[in-house]
Amino acid sequence: MDRIARAEVKYRELFGEQASSFDTTDPEFMAILKRLIFGEVFHVGKLDDATRELVTLTVLTVNQTLPQLSAHVGAALNIGVAPIAIREGVYQCAPFIGFPKTLNAIGAMNDIFRARGIALPLPAQGNSTEADRFTQGCVLQAPLYGDEIRAGLKDLPEGLRDALPDFLTAHCFGDFYTRSGLTLAERELLVLCLLAAQGGADVQMRAHALGCMKAGNDKATLIAALIHGFPYMGFPRAINAIRLVREADSPVRHP
Repeated sequence: MDRIARAEVKYRELFGEQASSFDTTDPEFMAILKRLIFGEVFHVGKLDDATRELVTLTVLTVNQTLPQLSAHVGAALNIGVAPIAIREGVYQCAPFIGFPKTLNAIGAMNDIFRARGIALPLPAQGNSTEADRFTQGCVLQAPLYGDEIRAGLKDLPEGLRDALPDFLTAHCFGDFYTRSGLTLAERELLVLCLLAAQGGADVQMRAHALGCMKAGNDKATLIAALIHGFPYMGFPRAINAIRLVREADSPVRHP
């Protein structure tokens, strides 16, 4: 099939016969969009469609493009992505983009769940407690990232230097990474994509590229996920992220 035929088939798989209002008002633009995303980008690399949709949902959450997020929640459900996996992908954004934007995305997601007859709240997936969230966070954080954040903030004033590292361990890793619904490798891949979509997080991108590979993803998977995300985040951020991934495990070159 050529890219036009591939786009029609893939679009139907994801969205059924659902048409966008832009198909009527802006047919040329929609033809460009569909043929690129669904006729070409969807066929680059070895990612399955479920992973592609989770990447898309993550980037749309970062972008706060809620109408498109709603459409892709529906698309993810249409191809068999579990509601819990969708929810966990959105939840995972909170430590990186903040709670208000994540709540916006949760609201849009839940509207689609209700429309599809999915009972809320979904089953709980938390595995940490108030007593052990820091310890559990350390168990996941240390093999991927060591103590580089704590070391980098050690010169802050007494009483302040440990606040963010402790929050990072207990909150990001203890509250979220320990949850069921996504594997560690899936969570790291989505975090990499959300950092790319944010832009300006080069230091974190390099660290998470390495963490993503330590979690079990190979470099080809990272690059394929970032290529998949480029229509939603734009060329500059995707290319910059791919450059950082390419160099992540290269030896440091001193002048």
